[in-house]
Amino acid sequence: MNLFKVYITPYLKEYIKSIVLAIFFSVLTIATSALLAFTSGYLISRASLRPETILLLYVPIVGVRTFGISRAVFQYIERLTGHNAVLKIVSAMRVKLYEMIEPQALFIHNHFKTGDLLGTLADDIEHLQDVYIRTIFPTISALVILFMSTMTIAVFDWKFTIWILFCLCLIVFIYPIFSLYFLKSRQLNQKMRHTKQYETLTDSLFGLRDWMISRKSEQFIGDFYNAQMKINDINRSIVFWTQSRGFQLQLISGIVMVSIAIWSSNMVQAEEFAPAYIAAFTLVTLPILEGMIQVSHAVDRVSSYVESLKRIDKIQAFAHEKPVKTISIDAASIDHVNIEVNNLQYRYDQQQQAYALQNITLSVKQGEKIALLGKSGAGKSTLIQLLQGTLIPNEGMVTIGGVSPSSFGEHIYDLISVLNQKPYLFATSIENNIRLGNEHASKEEIIEVMQQVGLADYIESLPKRLETQMEETGQRFSGGERQRIALARILLKDTPIVILDEPTIGLDPLTEATLLNTIFTALKNKTVIWITHHLVAMDRMDQVIFLDNGLVTMKGSHHELIKTNKRYRQLFQMDRGGLVH
Repeated sequence: MNLFKVYITPYLKEYIKSIVLAIFFSVLTIATSALLAFTSGYLISRASLRPETILLLYVPIVGVRTFGISRAVFQYIERLTGHNAVLKIVSAMRVKLYEMIEPQALFIHNHFKTGDLLGTLADDIEHLQDVYIRTIFPTISALVILFMSTMTIAVFDWKFTIWILFCLCLIVFIYPIFSLYFLKSRQLNQKMRHTKQYETLTDSLFGLRDWMISRKSEQFIGDFYNAQMKINDINRSIVFWTQSRGFQLQLISGIVMVSIAIWSSNMVQAEEFAPAYIAAFTLVTLPILEGMIQVSHAVDRVSSYVESLKRIDKIQAFAHEKPVKTISIDAASIDHVNIEVNNLQYRYDQQQQAYALQNITLSVKQGEKIALLGKSGAGKSTLIQLLQGTLIPNEGMVTIGGVSPSSFGEHIYDLISVLNQKPYLFATSIENNIRLGNEHASKEEIIEVMQQVGLADYIESLPKRLETQMEETGQRFSGGERQRIALARILLKDTPIVILDEPTIGLDPLTEATLLNTIFTALKNKTVIWITHHLVAMDRMDQVIFLDNGLVTMKGSHHELIKTNKRYRQLFQMDRGGLVH
C-alpha cells in the first residue's frame, strides 16, 4: 500500500476538488435513478387504483420527468468532471516519468528491455486511470449509497435493516474481498505474460531481417501464437469467474428485492404504508443494487494496479539514481580524439557463459577510417554501444581521448555522430531537418554543408528550396537523397568521430557508389567507423576488422589482407562477383 501512498494519494490531494465533485455527482446519479424507480413504481400502482382525479397523479408524473432528466444530467457532469481530473492525472504521471528518465535515456537500456519500457509507458500508466474511474469513484459512491439506504430503512424498521445490511455487506464487502483473492494470481500471470509478449514482439521486430534470413519466421509465429493462447486461457478463466460472480450477485440482489417486496407488503398490512408503496420500495432496490455490485468489479483490479505501480516504481527508482558525473565537451576545441580499446570483454548477462565481445584490442587515431565487418550477432553493435558509453565493459577498457565514454554521458554525442541505415527525418522543412545538427547554424553554413554532400544544386532547383517540406520520414525524397540530408546534418554538427551503420543498404549500386564517394569526401578529416556486411570501398579504409562470435578474426588494411589472408580474398571475390588479380 506504500505504492498507493506514493503514486495515488498525492494526485488525490492535488485534484481533490474535482474528485469530490465527481463522487458527489456519482452519488446523485444513483440517488436520482433510485428516486426515478421509486416514483415510477408509485405512479404505476397509484394509476392502477383509478384515482378520482388526474391531479393525484400529477405530482408523481412531474417527479418521473424530473428524476429522469436529472439522472442523465448528473451522470454527464460526473463523467465530465471525473474523466477530466483523471486524464490530467495520467498526463501528469506520463510527463513526470518522462522527465525522470530522459536525462538518463542514454543508459536506460542497460537496466530495462524495450518491452518493459513500452509496457510501462503505454500500458501501466494508462491502466492506472482505472484506479480512479473504476475503483475509487464507484467504491466510495457505493459506500455512501449503502449508508443512505440502510438509514432510510432503519427509519421504518430497524430489525429488518439488520437483514438488509447483511445482504448488502455480502455485495459490497465479502464478494469483492473474495474476488480479489481469487483473481490475484491469475491477473499477475496475465500481466507477466503480456509484458513478455511486448518484449518478444519488440525484439523480433528489431531482428526481423535475421528471422527471415534464418528461415525461422514460422517458428517465431508459432511460439508467439502459443504464448498468446496461454494468455487467452487465463483471460477465459478470469471471464468465467467474472460471469459466475455476476450471476451469484444477481441471485443475492433477487433475494434482497424479494425481501423488500415481502417487507413492504407486511408494512401495508400493518397500515404503515399505502398499497401503492409496495411497487415503489421494490423497484427502488434495482438501481441501488446495481451501484453496489460495481464494487466487486472495482476491487478485483487492485492486484493489477499494484503490479503496474511496481514497474513504474522500478523505473523511477532507476531515474532517481545518482547520475554518473559527466564531462562537458566543446567539440570545436578538440583537434585529435584517439580511440583506444584494450583487452575488452563484455557479456550482457553476468550469469551466461558466452561473451558478446572477447579480448578486443584496437587503436584508432584521429582521422582514420575503420571498417567493422561481420555477420549478424558477431558483436559489431555491442562494440559501437561500448564506444558510445551506453554499455560498460565487464573487463578491459575503452577510452576516447583518454576518457571513458560513459563519463561523457549525453555529451558523448558532441564527439560522435551516427548515420544509420534509415536516419529519421521529420515532417518539416529541409532546413529544419539539417539544423538539428546545430540549431545556431546560419543559413550560409547550411548551404555550405549542402554543397559538401552534393545536394546544393538540386535543392536550389526546388520551388521552395530549403523550405521544401520533407513529409513524414522524409518520404518526399529518394533513399540516397535522405542519406545525404542526414549526412549534411552530421557535417553541421561537426563531431570528430562519425559512425556509419550501413548507410547504403537498400540502395542500387550506382547510387551506393555515388553516396560513398560523397561520404568519404565530406568526412575526409573525420574518424570514420563503418559498419557493413559487404566489402565495397574497402580500399578506402585504413583498417578492416572482422568480428566473428565476439572475436577479431581478421585485422589489417585492405591491401595487407588481400596479400596475406586467403579467407579475405575469397570473401572479397564473392562480394565483388569476380576474380581477384
